[in-house]
Amino acid sequence: MSEHGPEETVGSGTLPEPTTESTTGFPGAGQIGARTGMFGVHGSGDTSGYGGLIRPISLPPLASRPYGGWYDDLADAIADGLGEEPRVVLHAGELTLVVRREDLTALMRLLRDDERLRFELCSGVSGVHYPDQTGAELHAVYHLLSMTYNRRVRVETSAPDADPHVPSLVAIYPTLDWHERETYDMFGLIFDGHPSLTRILMPDDWPGHPQRKDYPLGGIPVDYHGATIPPPDERRSYA
Repeated sequence: MSEHGPEETVGSGTLPEPTTESTTGFPGAGQIGARTGMFGVHGSGDTSGYGGLIRPISLPPLASRPYGGWYDDLADAIADGLGEEPRVVLHAGELTLVVRREDLTALMRLLRDDERLRFELCSGVSGVHYPDQTGAELHAVYHLLSMTYNRRVRVETSAPDADPHVPSLVAIYPTLDWHERETYDMFGLIFDGHPSLTRILMPDDWPGHPQRKDYPLGGIPVDYHGATIPPPDERRSYA
């Protein structure tokens, strides 16, 4: 058995199984809403059975120590560097660090530079929209890889829809330049300090952000041809 725990050898990317989870989650943990039907569409004459679906939207709770394996080593290094215990979620065999947006820059710099961590690569940032999670409707999720230790972690922060600002991390991870632009374009998250935060997929004057859950599914005017795209519930009839 190595000093890193029974499920890991030094330099291995093997992920240990979580040991315990607390019942008190981070703000918004637990059920925050429900999805009904197929894409939320009603009255489509659907005969597939998807129209009767009801699925809860839930966020996993925070985990408590011991996490197991190198997860505890990572938490120790973060606690030493930032002066406080990190908030950790263990779900589906993966680790996520949940951080306040005002602490995001310090955490990411520590993850990159600390010799015990060495997460040299941030492969991208993804946006998520939880319209029913009041005060934290927009999430930014970062995916990090330590090539030194062959380990992966996820970092997640959130912002309210009324103040959709998070700090840009391009100065720490330059690969995020276009990823932040795409997340801004699709979700409306504003990355403060980005060198050129403009749309990357949609035209500059496009209204709204197409990957938000409250964005229309169809019926969008096609300005260049004068046509319209009907909503999904009007494209096919079972009559």
